[in-house]
Amino acid sequence: MNYDIDQIEGACHCGAVRFRVKLTDGLHTARRCTCSYCRMRGAVAVSAAVGDLEILQGADALTLYEFNTHVAKHYFCSRCGIYTHHKRRSDPNLFGVNVACLSGISPFDFPEVPVNDGVTHPQDSGSHRVAGVLKFIPTE
Repeated sequence: MNYDIDQIEGACHCGAVRFRVKLTDGLHTARRCTCSYCRMRGAVAVSAAVGDLEILQGADALTLYEFNTHVAKHYFCSRCGIYTHHKRRSDPNLFGVNVACLSGISPFDFPEVPVNDGVTHPQDSGSHRVAGVLKFIPTE
């Protein structure tokens, strides 16, 4: 897998939402989070600057979910329910983009994914902490 991807297209499961994104550091920024929402969502996300994600189709199909401080903006397809991207609370200038929506990429392509401590959020605690590492070990 090429971790140095610069720009890539993506879509939700049903294809109603299609987008193009320029990643800030390719797939090197892949991570998960332990906050209550991410814990349930279970997605691996990579980073993109807010201005570097272009919705090509289906902007009207996107639905927004906010909770708690309403700083993070979580977008998902209103038809198939798939989370496509979110504006980060830790840095509202960045989007987290669901790698499972990226063309040809699977969360199972990553042997290890750092997991950020979102329970003790950096905006609340003043420090960023990695809570652990999620590993995928395929069977033969």
